[in-house]
Amino acid sequence: MAEQNTEAKLKNLLKQEKIQLWNPPYTDDDNQPGQQHMQELANRYAPLLGLSAPEVSVALELIRVLAVKRGKGNKMFRETNVATLELLLPRDSKKDPKAKTYLETRLDVSLQQLMDRIAEEFGLKHVKLILNGKTLSGDQPLDQQGVKNHSKVMVLKVSDAEWKQQLMEDEEKKKNQNESIQRTQKGFQILSERDGSEDPDTTPFLEIGDQKGNPLNIPHKEKKALILAMGFHEKGCSLMKKKQYENALCHLLQADQQFSQCGSALLASVDNFAVLQLDIVWCYQALEALSCLEDGRSRLQRAEECFLKCYGEQQQRLLRIKGNTGREDVLFLRLYLLQSLIFYIEGDDRQAHIQLSRVESLYSRLVLDSEKMAQLMSLGFTDREARLGLRACQGDLQEAAIHISNRRQEREDLKQRERQRRRTRMEDISTLSELGFSRRDAARALHHAHGDVDKAYGILLDSSQATQASNNNSESALSPDKVQQLLYLGFERDSSEAALRLTGGDVQSATQLLLDNQGFISAELLSPPSTSSSSSPSSEEPSTSSTCPGTGTPRTHLKHVENTSILCLQYIYNRFTTRLQHIYNISATYLQRIYDTSTFVCLFPAACKLMEVSWFLLRGHGAGERGAGGHLSSRGGLPGPDTGGGE
Repeated sequence: MAEQNTEAKLKNLLKQEKIQLWNPPYTDDDNQPGQQHMQELANRYAPLLGLSAPEVSVALELIRVLAVKRGKGNKMFRETNVATLELLLPRDSKKDPKAKTYLETRLDVSLQQLMDRIAEEFGLKHVKLILNGKTLSGDQPLDQQGVKNHSKVMVLKVSDAEWKQQLMEDEEKKKNQNESIQRTQKGFQILSERDGSEDPDTTPFLEIGDQKGNPLNIPHKEKKALILAMGFHEKGCSLMKKKQYENALCHLLQADQQFSQCGSALLASVDNFAVLQLDIVWCYQALEALSCLEDGRSRLQRAEECFLKCYGEQQQRLLRIKGNTGREDVLFLRLYLLQSLIFYIEGDDRQAHIQLSRVESLYSRLVLDSEKMAQLMSLGFTDREARLGLRACQGDLQEAAIHISNRRQEREDLKQRERQRRRTRMEDISTLSELGFSRRDAARALHHAHGDVDKAYGILLDSSQATQASNNNSESALSPDKVQQLLYLGFERDSSEAALRLTGGDVQSATQLLLDNQGFISAELLSPPSTSSSSSPSSEEPSTSSTCPGTGTPRTHLKHVENTSILCLQYIYNRFTTRLQHIYNISATYLQRIYDTSTFVCLFPAACKLMEVSWFLLRGHGAGERGAGGHLSSRGGLPGPDTGGGE
């Protein structure tokens, strides 16, 4: 790294003076150095760098040779599309450790062809190639993997056993990495599609909140992208803690892609995007991907700008919101440290020294007293609570204890509010579902009504009526099961389908309509349809004043069921006597359901009439031979037509 620092400083000086070492008088026609002029440069730059003239002379010659080599390589690449790669060979494979090795190749060849050439020319049987901290894959051309003219490729020697093991590990690692990314994306994709309008008991969802846990209202498209970004970021941080920087970088770059879909106003108001940039550059330095310096510098610049917008100058906005800057100071410590590293590698010692001084100053403020940590932990606080508390209170032990207690109380209050909000929501959903609406529809209506039950009820009524009106002529009403029920009752298929269309798919209303019209649907009914006959009981407005005691069943609905059942049996007896046994079983099952749901008192007249008529039709006895209501046992069972029941 010291050599790179010296070369970077010399390059900056040469750029300032606009000196081109590859041109005369520093390089002659035979590409040999101009000794006199090169020595003059070395003598002039040595005092500026604090180095000896011979050291500077060697560094200048390396820069000149590299510049000449790059010039020839650029010309060849323009004319023949043949690129020049710098190979970083293993030490035991190089004759001269200080000499650089180059290889000329086209970039549209496969990686396997390149590895075969390296193995042949340098006597390496099995090798692995690394570019910018990433292992190159053998199934893709070089240019598709980011290999360019003058790219630096690291060559690692691998034994036979290691090669086979490496192939298996690479395949498994690539598979696991892809599966991990896909699982993460799929999971957070599903959660990002949910807006909290579903039943929270069956459909969990993510809600974005501020630093105090209060939910934020964000446009759906941005919220979806933000959830995906935060999910990938969290996964990447988890991998960073395990030192799996390459895999972590893949997840972090995915998060960066999702953050790019969020609006600039949103990114300026939260620090998540800035923290992500720090994590990406941290992975760069962990992987020693020095070729990513340009990208790293721009990312650190974006992070610093985002911190300033989010926290304010001198962190006034942060102090106003949180009251302290303890946790955020650690982020600035990382920022300054990475910036100092970038400046040093680029040869800017002055800026590197300035940033490193800021790092030392911050570190001295953030370093914690182990005795104070132990005292706080003896009070029952966790290591993390003690650390964050001391940083938030600048090391004041008493203030830190109060701060931690307050934070605990805030978290507990937030949990209580969330539990109460969830409990209230579940009660409201149950209330609406008891009125005849599905829990799914009730949850969505409450979401759109912002928790107002009355508004949600109105939304459900309007939605029910609109859905019924729009489905009058829809083929969706022609469910095969519904058509089959009407066919079992003896109606013709064409009439059954027409009745279901007119009633929006409601079987009971369709049955009543067919009975009223002697089993046939006339042309007058088909166009225009009658609104009175097509109304579904499910869309009737529930009211507690019109329900049976102890139930939520409307009396108008019960009367409708009674009349429909009796007329249905009469119609079947007149036209289809061979199906009476099946109809009896249907009636018995229906009455069993009535009894099980504690609505027997309300449906008592209908139950009596149904059983009297069906038994009369099947047995040929008079309707008065059985006592009314004698068919129900104490366990709710119903006798079959052949068992004798209560005779």
